[in-house]
Amino acid sequence: MAERVIPLVDERAPTRPAAVPSLLQTPTGDLQDRLGRSLRDLRISITDRCNFRCSYCMPKEVFDKNYSYLPHGSLLSFEEITRTARLFVQHGVQKIRLTGGEPLLRKNVETLVEQLSALRTPGGQPLDLTLTTNGSLLARKARALKDAGLNRVTVSLDGLDDAVFRSMNDVDFPVSDVLAGIEAAQAAGLTNIKVNMVVKRGTNEDQILPMARHFQGTGVTLRFIEYMDVGATNGWRMDEVLPSDEVIARLRAELPLVPLQPSATGETAVRWGYADARGLHDPSLGEVGVISSVTHAFCGDCNRARLSTEGRLYLCLFASEGWDLRSLLRSGASDAEVASALAPIWQQRSDRYSELRASLPASTGTQRRRIEMSYIGG
Repeated sequence: MAERVIPLVDERAPTRPAAVPSLLQTPTGDLQDRLGRSLRDLRISITDRCNFRCSYCMPKEVFDKNYSYLPHGSLLSFEEITRTARLFVQHGVQKIRLTGGEPLLRKNVETLVEQLSALRTPGGQPLDLTLTTNGSLLARKARALKDAGLNRVTVSLDGLDDAVFRSMNDVDFPVSDVLAGIEAAQAAGLTNIKVNMVVKRGTNEDQILPMARHFQGTGVTLRFIEYMDVGATNGWRMDEVLPSDEVIARLRAELPLVPLQPSATGETAVRWGYADARGLHDPSLGEVGVISSVTHAFCGDCNRARLSTEGRLYLCLFASEGWDLRSLLRSGASDAEVASALAPIWQQRSDRYSELRASLPASTGTQRRRIEMSYIGG
């Protein structure tokens, strides 16, 4: 069997320096890219480490005991993260999601949450501050996160069957502990909790209906995500993708669902609500969603930027190139200079990989240069 190799840290993706323009730009709160998409969502990875080894994200044969993670000095400090986030908010960001790796592995993450929760939009509104986690540490962290100002949480959970779940996380972690974390988040007062299930044909599609039935009426929104060709190490194959249309067909064969309108511009999930006896959505029963990056691309209104653990800015989940913000932050640049450097990066953006996927060669050298999802979050 051929050995699978991941690029070294410095080769995860080529990086351009973030340059300060000669003429500084005062943020207007509505920064648009070449396709007219406004910047509204910033996803911040705060660690490249994870205690799971899910094959679609951090396969064990690649991310083994010899893998070199980023040294602590390379990571953005909480103060650097907060400063950068504040400047993004001046450009129009309204939502911040903390990701990883597994963000709850970052020591004192509650301190960062508290700092970010104090930020306000130019209009004085608080941000939508959320976090995505595998749930392994959520039971012990939920209360502190809520007290620090976290609005809500998204938990990754790929099945209810313990054997299936242990196999997919590949570290023999029990599903009961993740469910306990979700219950702890509800008890702590976190609202609008979501559960994300990556569906991989031949692996966990038999968990679709059990997951839907389990979370129906609990106040937790379940979302099914198509298995995506992120990074260069997960061995992605199209025949392992279960299209979201088929997921919904399976659900509707057993459960009454009606389509719902998007809740926000740029929303990645197509929403379906559980219906009552009259065929109308019953909010008390909740809803499900499908995220169809492979079969129904949603690049057209994508409003998300991603900041890596070491301060590299990426404009797409499938990016092969980023911009080095850390060097600028640590060079003594003023807030006005950093904000002015951010503006042209977004304004020059034209990324729409998912829309172009079908027209790209099946195998190209550039695929290996795409950044790993564990490095910039999903």
